[in-house]
Amino acid sequence: MSGLLSVSFHLLLLFKLVAPVTFHHHRYDELVRTLYKVHNECPYITRVYSIGRSVKGRHLYVLEFSDYPGIHEPLEPEVKYVGNMHGNEVLGRELLLQLAEFLCEEFRNGNQRIVRLVKGTRVHILPSMNPDGYEVAAAQGADSSGYLVGRNNANGVDLNRNFPDLNTYIYYNEKHGGPNHHLRLPDNWKSQVEPETQAVIQWIRSFNFVLSANLHGGAVVANYPYDKSLEHRVRGFRRTANTPTPDDKLFQKLAKVYSYAHGWMHQGWNCGDYFPDGITNGASWYSLSKGMQDFNYLHSNCFEITLELSCDKFPRQEELQREWLGNREALIQFLEQVHQGIKGMVRDENYNNLAEAIISVSGINHDVTSGDHGDYFRLLLPGTYIVTATAPGFDPETVTVTVGPGEPKLVNFLLKRSVPQATPTRRVPNSGPGDRVPKPV
Repeated sequence: MSGLLSVSFHLLLLFKLVAPVTFHHHRYDELVRTLYKVHNECPYITRVYSIGRSVKGRHLYVLEFSDYPGIHEPLEPEVKYVGNMHGNEVLGRELLLQLAEFLCEEFRNGNQRIVRLVKGTRVHILPSMNPDGYEVAAAQGADSSGYLVGRNNANGVDLNRNFPDLNTYIYYNEKHGGPNHHLRLPDNWKSQVEPETQAVIQWIRSFNFVLSANLHGGAVVANYPYDKSLEHRVRGFRRTANTPTPDDKLFQKLAKVYSYAHGWMHQGWNCGDYFPDGITNGASWYSLSKGMQDFNYLHSNCFEITLELSCDKFPRQEELQREWLGNREALIQFLEQVHQGIKGMVRDENYNNLAEAIISVSGINHDVTSGDHGDYFRLLLPGTYIVTATAPGFDPETVTVTVGPGEPKLVNFLLKRSVPQATPTRRVPNSGPGDRVPKPV
């Protein structure tokens, strides 16, 4: 009898440890409480911070996971998830809250996979980019026929059509020559975007993000850049046409990682649509201008894909647990994808870190740069590459690197200062033999 009681006790304890969080929709106040609840449960590996406010003054809260919260550790990559950009597309918001609970709980339970992830990665989770729109959609409820109610922010603006259009510039530069990365924003960009968009842009500029996913709803597919078609407009509409980035094969792989780890995305047939392998180039599906996905790639070091996760934009509460089980492994595997390719430090001869050094890969017309601490991260598929580091005032350094399928290869660069060229001189008439003056240019 005592043995039976002992077994019953251990089963009860096990159930208590693994009991799932109640699956329900979280309004804004409850979302905030959930983030701080996770932080209180895992105070040494989490931090809650705000990147700004919505039109109606709601904070855009981020929950960070790291073994040193609030600190960038050199050679540790930064990755982010963004949910609820469209206020009525709510599954991503709930999945990210669930993910936060899961990471905290599994870390505390000693799950070595999650411990390794948290100790080797700095993860930033923004559950809701559009809290104002969500409150409008939530007031309507999941069963309403108002398909677009709450989609936009409080000013009626679609936030995924609100980022500076950098595609126009990159398509011109690809044809005529010009920068292939970190394209500059117009001087008046802040006056052209919404408060939520501005907050996210400043967030992107403040952290050296390497990988990102933007969670949406209304379809089930992993969408990768470019979103904006290169084809010219026809009768006022931009023609849909596959428009790949220079990193097209890598983006396809990132999308497939999520799709095949997902419960059913990879099957292709979902919501009345068919996408082979459950992935699509954004522009080949439909052309989208001023989107966040392309902006990340063209203005920063961040490679972002868009995850469409549910046929229903606002799933019923009883569907949330199934959706979590279908997405949990995919959400973890995608975070792990930040650990591939090459990474390293860029320093000068005195071992001072060099920020904003350019890392170029021969044959891929898209460069990345080193961060403020001199570290860089370049996602690459397995293969052999010729990689060059350059910085103003220094001689470039080029190496040949073979990348495997596992952890990223460490490739450091030590740049030597350029030796100034001697200025040509000419003899001055009627001057002494040692008198010389610079030759005019």
